[in-house]
Amino acid sequence: MDELPSVLWAYRTTPCSSTGESLFNLAYGAEAMAPAEIGEQSWRVKQYTSSGNNQALRISLGLVDELRDEASTRAERYRACMTKAYNDRVKTRSFQVGDLVLRKSDILKSVGKLDPKWEGLYKVIEIVKMGTYRLQHSDGRILPKPWNVANMKKFYA
Repeated sequence: MDELPSVLWAYRTTPCSSTGESLFNLAYGAEAMAPAEIGEQSWRVKQYTSSGNNQALRISLGLVDELRDEASTRAERYRACMTKAYNDRVKTRSFQVGDLVLRKSDILKSVGKLDPKWEGLYKVIEIVKMGTYRLQHSDGRILPKPWNVANMKKFYA
């Protein structure tokens, strides 16, 4: 509990990987000093002058909107890169009417270690929309709700 303020300070003043800026800098338009810098008399503390500091703050406050725009652009680029990396690993699956598929066991059932993860043998009878299908049991009963492609896999005889 005693370390919480310093951990929060470190979180707010550490640059994010997505934006390249610290949260403190984006909020206040200035770089924060760590408490250790004040106690140890760092170069920044020794070079401090009130007039120079006020002038630098005015300049940085004038540029804070540009800084936020750049951070937003970097964050969008980061999101696009992460989306591409995720989508490159996704295996796209699509089924046609008449395909035989297996469906994931219901999540509500307690599935043990040795229980099957897939159940039934279903026939695709309708494509509701892209990635969602209406299924039919092998005995002819139609499932009440459409199923998503993420919860199905093709059955190979």
